[in-house]
Amino acid sequence: MRRSGTLAGEGLVVGTVPPGVRVVGILLVLAALAGAASAFPTYLEVGGRTLVQAGSIGEALVVLLVPVVTAAMGVSLARQVLPKLGLAYAAVAGALALGQLLIEVYRGRSSVDRPGVEVFAGERVLTSGIEIGPGWVLGVVALALTVLAGGVAVAVWGRTVMDDGGALDAVRGPLGGASLLLGAGTVLCLTLPAADVPDDLVTDPISGLEVVVTREGPQALLERPGLALLGGLLLAGALVLCSVVAPSLRPRLAAVGALLAIAVTVLSLGLSGLRDAVVSDDLDWTLPGAGLLVAGLGFVALTALTWRLRRRT
Repeated sequence: MRRSGTLAGEGLVVGTVPPGVRVVGILLVLAALAGAASAFPTYLEVGGRTLVQAGSIGEALVVLLVPVVTAAMGVSLARQVLPKLGLAYAAVAGALALGQLLIEVYRGRSSVDRPGVEVFAGERVLTSGIEIGPGWVLGVVALALTVLAGGVAVAVWGRTVMDDGGALDAVRGPLGGASLLLGAGTVLCLTLPAADVPDDLVTDPISGLEVVVTREGPQALLERPGLALLGGLLLAGALVLCSVVAPSLRPRLAAVGALLAIAVTVLSLGLSGLRDAVVSDDLDWTLPGAGLLVAGLGFVALTALTWRLRRRT
């Protein structure tokens, strides 16, 4: 067994690191590369319109947020540095990616079965006919690799030795309560579109009264049928469950990794809603979209706080 002096004064001990840890790291790096590559080629062709996820620098930053963090965690695991930090990230990211994978498969394969208004890559489109592009394929591969990495991470977790002096134990209760509150708030925000079509205000030519005319907007997370509904339920359940479990993990750095996975996922969803509202003239940013962004920033703050809560020498 070897002791790590990376965080002095915390009593951090790193012992047995099974080969599966490097496998998780390699899978995360491959997922990150596929996710980053998916941003630039054709994502989908909907009704003759070619959609690309990263049509501008701002959109590229939104799409690349998760791949960059995932790549960093993957490299750390491949080098076997602080293994339970990366394993916790991989396990939670894999749980969250499973629901997203089913939603993405529905978008590219099944959404034409029941045509409706959707928002793909910041564009409001009618899903009457869809042709998948290499960007969609790479995105699905990235999510599938993330799910696989999460499964391997769970399998090798118990055989990986890494612990500390319990610096986080005194505040796990409040930290868990705050994380659960943010997780539940995130799920509530996901039940409505982050960017929606505003209603029209029309004047009745006969009576002269102003009438609100509702326009069909993008479907919410749990309004879609089939695989998308199952994916939405899995994503919502995983968000709440991981929000409860993450602060309870030992050592402290495992809690950091788990919270980081939730933070980048929720922040990416929030930023995607904001991107959709900015890019499209047909969409307005909604209160749930703003709440999603606030929840993502809240998880970032919890992650930073957990990172800072360590004993001093």
